Amino acid sequence: MALQITDENFAEYANSGKPMVLDFWAEWCGPCRMIAPIIEELSKEYEGRVVVGKMDVDNNNDVVSEFGIRNIPTILFFKDGKLMDKQVGAAPKQTFVNKVEALL
Repeated sequence: MALQITDENFAEYANSGKPMVLDFWAEWCGPCRMIAPIIEELSKEYEGRVVVGKMDVDNNNDVVSEFGIRNIPTILFFKDGKLMDKQVGAAPKQTFVNKVEALL
């Protein structure tokens, strides 16, 4: 299951030594609900190798502001705590898989 990432625990997960996929979403966002099953699949398929998390944009202003998130869903891909790639909007699972594999 994807982790619930917050302003308080973001740095801990981002600097865990593992790549991180972070889905910025909101309960009211239709496209966010469309990709939610893909994010869950990634969390299972890459368990132990990649941190896969979700951040509710309505409750975590600090990280949302830090990365200038204006549209959701936005998925950020980190390696060694550095932003490496991003996907704005819904996309097929293979798009996400390709971006995760590039981090490994």
